[in-house]
Amino acid sequence: MRALRFIAATILCAATQAARADDTEPAWRASALAMVPADYVAGLAYRTEGATGYLAVYPATSNDPKTLASVFTPRHTLVVTLTPDAARAVSAELKPRAEPDPDNDDGDFAKLHAELAAKRAGMPEGTEPCDLGAWSIDKDPNGLNVRAEPSVKARVLGTLPPPYKLKLGGAENTPDGGWLTEFRIIGFRDGWFLIEGAKPPGKDYEDEKRYPRNAPKPYAGRGWVASNKVGANYANGYTRAGGLFQAPFVDAKWTPAQRELGGPIDGDGGPKRLLACSGFWGLVESHDNVRGWWRSLCSNQVTNCS
Repeated sequence: MRALRFIAATILCAATQAARADDTEPAWRASALAMVPADYVAGLAYRTEGATGYLAVYPATSNDPKTLASVFTPRHTLVVTLTPDAARAVSAELKPRAEPDPDNDDGDFAKLHAELAAKRAGMPEGTEPCDLGAWSIDKDPNGLNVRAEPSVKARVLGTLPPPYKLKLGGAENTPDGGWLTEFRIIGFRDGWFLIEGAKPPGKDYEDEKRYPRNAPKPYAGRGWVASNKVGANYANGYTRAGGLFQAPFVDAKWTPAQRELGGPIDGDGGPKRLLACSGFWGLVESHDNVRGWWRSLCSNQVTNCS
């Protein structure tokens, strides 16, 4: 049921985000930028009501893995007093943001994120709830350690296999680099991802009847893996494509970013690095070194996730 609501939410916002990408910003926004507090970054001017404008702002550290923004914490907005013709900003005040902008999909995703937030009680203290597909990129022949706590000193619960080069006499579908071990990311803390549901590498893509019984078996329970050993593909989160957001919200500042082989990022390929997560958003670094947020990541190894 949650998956169906996710699909509905993303489809509803597709046209809105496409339109927003082409919108012309209101005249008052340029003069309001000088009034944004030094430790905040301006996003979209999302509403104008008479002589009052509303500018989305997010902490400047929102895309830092050590101080990242969260979709679960209250936001702020810059409430801007305008000239009578609404052409220029006169003054501004940072205020709590009472509700999502009705012109974007934050309201739809707020419901989905509320479901994730409700699971926080069943997670280790301080864990940021997430819901993303991912895989291990660790090539250590001994496998990637899955630990009981987010620490290199914590007990090892099991391992995730390195890339698996399955051979079935030419009948296999194995990529050149081997099949990667896939799992779900359900949380993040201090540079570590909380994962579960790891699958044998390549089993979903090969002939089930011929998949070897002696193929490597990953630890499938819940545990922690280091974030620098994890990768994923971009999925279609029905936001503005071609770049990354400064915070995990669709009205945050947007910066163009490139794919590995060139061209604007989209639902094909993946980031250079996956750094952190919050809700359905992943904090990533693109191949041209832009760091920001992308909504929805997946672990499909045979096609894109559009």
